[in-house]
Amino acid sequence: MQHLQEDLQIRWLKLRIKLKENFGIKPDMDGVLFLIGVQELGAGKQTFTKEQKQDLMHIAVCTLLAQSGYYINEGRDEDGWPHFRQLKPLPTFNMIEQENFLKDHALLYFAEQGII
Repeated sequence: MQHLQEDLQIRWLKLRIKLKENFGIKPDMDGVLFLIGVQELGAGKQTFTKEQKQDLMHIAVCTLLAQSGYYINEGRDEDGWPHFRQLKPLPTFNMIEQENFLKDHALLYFAEQGII
């Protein structure tokens, strides 16, 4: 189990380095979620309010967990923002397990995007 944990952390660090090469910053988890949210919104570079940033991170989490069947994208609203519906309950995790769960899904997302 320790080996799997180390592998996840190494792959996560490599992703952050790759994102730094592309965007000039080495984002933490919130930064990665923000980038995914912006990508999924498809609006390009712009200034977002604090509430919109939180919404973008929510879009990212839903997008990531849709890969495992926890959410489904139900389409976009009149402003072009995606909306999701939860399909099944999320697993109960402590904070570290939750972060690792999201890291694993983020790595899959960026692999599917051809970034890593």
